[in-house]
Amino acid sequence: MSTFFSSRILALRAVRCPCRTLSTTSRWSTDPWPLPHTPQHLSNTQTPSDIPPPTPIPRPGESKETLRARLVYQSRKRGTLESDLLLSTFARDHLWQMDETELKEYDKLLDEPDWDIYYWATESRTPPERWTKSSVLEKLTIHAKNEGKVVRKMPPL
Repeated sequence: MSTFFSSRILALRAVRCPCRTLSTTSRWSTDPWPLPHTPQHLSNTQTPSDIPPPTPIPRPGESKETLRARLVYQSRKRGTLESDLLLSTFARDHLWQMDETELKEYDKLLDEPDWDIYYWATESRTPPERWTKSSVLEKLTIHAKNEGKVVRKMPPL
């Protein structure tokens, strides 16, 4: 009988403590989803400097109200949560005060890649020369600093 119990105990131990590892990937491999503002994320999301600036889609005859409504929508539906939150709250707070030239400048800014806009606004990267004197990017940078410590959430559609 003792042989039966000893073989039973060995079998139970083998079930409880399997000898194989749970993961086949290396523990020291790079993170596929690095957090924003980490050096790895900053280097992975860098837009190459040899790529020309995006050309905006011509929209002849677009009224100021239609332009404003389109910019509100494009600010909300960016593709990254960080950009969505930053740009949608900026659009909610500032778009109604902008004149037509600022609205068109903001429209050109929205043609840039999401992470570039985000890092320019949070001053983690220096913007290219075409955006260094932009009043819209300056307003967005002030908005991103959130000096009033306002709790921001996505505005309703």
